[in-house]
Amino acid sequence: MELGAEVIKVEPPQGDPFEHYNPEWYQDLNNHQSIRKLDLKSKTGLEVFDSLLTETDLLITAQRPLALKRLGLDWVQLQRRFPSLNHLAIVGYPEPNQDHAGHDLTYQATLGLLSPPTMPKTLMADMAGAERAAFEGLAMLMASKLGEKGQRKVVALSEAAEYMAMPLKYGLTGDDALLGGRLPEYALYNTQSGWVAIAAIEPHFKVRLQKGLGLMDLSHASISQKLKEKSALDWVEWANEQDIPLVEVKKI
Repeated sequence: MELGAEVIKVEPPQGDPFEHYNPEWYQDLNNHQSIRKLDLKSKTGLEVFDSLLTETDLLITAQRPLALKRLGLDWVQLQRRFPSLNHLAIVGYPEPNQDHAGHDLTYQATLGLLSPPTMPKTLMADMAGAERAAFEGLAMLMASKLGEKGQRKVVALSEAAEYMAMPLKYGLTGDDALLGGRLPEYALYNTQSGWVAIAAIEPHFKVRLQKGLGLMDLSHASISQKLKEKSALDWVEWANEQDIPLVEVKKI
């Protein structure tokens, strides 16, 4: 891949369901990887897979532990057959709930990150978990280079989501929180045409914003009234000239 590794992705005979959900992103995610379709529930498929593992430094799985155990791919058996192999197990929940069913939507729901009936606009746990998995995988590979024998690390997507929810947990974000709309200099505003996001939270940006808008004080009402005088694009151009963090809110 981009970091120079040779990556082989093993898919079931019917392929990865994600390819049907979103072919374009599937293609981007699997670019520069070799795809092997194997039936790991068959003796032949497992034999081919074992032959691949003999030359593998890092195995990444995204199945629940019970499913791996049924295939003979749990950590005890992997370590016995491939003592130098590193295993990165991506699961939904940490022990003792590692076999509990879950998905990005359910992880976010339990952390108070949803506002029903609106669905989330991104897959927070999946994306954060991927970053954490990359870090843990590289750490194991570096340890192997220094003579460390095969290791196993677990990345729980629910924990990745919990980490991303820290600002909400500590009251920094959320309804009427400091970064949840309470500060007039850190908020969303409707303009003559379109919405803008202002993030002038640092003192020098706040002073610059107030001075640039020509306001006696900064309040939601005063900023809102002033921004109605121009369009979002006009205010973006103005903000770039003033070096103020203000952008147009895009609709996708």
